[in-house]
Formats: sequence, structure tokens, C-alpha cells
Amino acid sequence: MPLSRFTFITVFAIVALLAAESAEAFRCKNRIVRDGMHEQQVIALCGEPTTRRHLGYATRGVNYGWRRDYPGGISRRQYPGHTTLIEEVVITEYVYNFGPRKFMRRLVFEGGVLVTIESIGYGYRED
Repeated sequence: MPLSRFTFITVFAIVALLAAESAEAFRCKNRIVRDGMHEQQVIALCGEPTTRRHLGYATRGVNYGWRRDYPGGISRRQYPGHTTLIEEVVITEYVYNFGPRKFMRRLVFEGGVLVTIESIGYGYRED
């Protein structure tokens, strides 16, 4: 009986880890850079990137739900999904080289918001 309980807990833990959303972050000058930050926040923390590339454009659906206020401000109801607009966003890539003893980082921004952080191997010495 204890073996089956152990097996259940192990399987549950593996499924929970696989279902968890992977959010990567890294440290830059003793500050944490993570998904959802704006380009200017990243530049303020890490400085200018080693390389910056414009990758193109993408379209995103944005839900601008509306709400109705009842007289007296007693209650509000929100009706999501009634106004979905399509907007075009710019996709930009930054690469930071932190030197030969640290990993380089590739950051992808969509519409100025950080969406992807990747480690791309050890950096190099800039002469």
C-alpha cells in the first residue's frame, strides 16, 4: 500500500511540473529581469544590448471588454469578449553578452514587452 501512495505522489508531482508554465528570469547588475517587463526597463537595468534586431511584425487579438456602471456606483458588471480588436506589434530581439564566463541572453520583445528569455551559450570577450 505505501508503494502505491508513493507512486501516486510521484506521478502527481511530475504532472504538476510539466503543466507549470515555464518562466525564465535572469540577474543583471543585481536586479532581476523577467517576462512582462518593458524594453526601457530592461535597458535601464542592463544597459544597451550587444546586438538589437528587428524580427518583424505579428498580429494579436486584444480583448477590450466593456463594463456598465449602475446608478450610485453600487455594482459593476464586466462583459469580456464583446470587443476584440486585432493589433499589429513589432517583434524585436536583444542579445546581451556578459563575457566569456557567463551565459549570453537572447530576449524577444513583442510590442515592447518581454515575452521570451533564452540562454544561448557562453559569451565572448569583446576587444
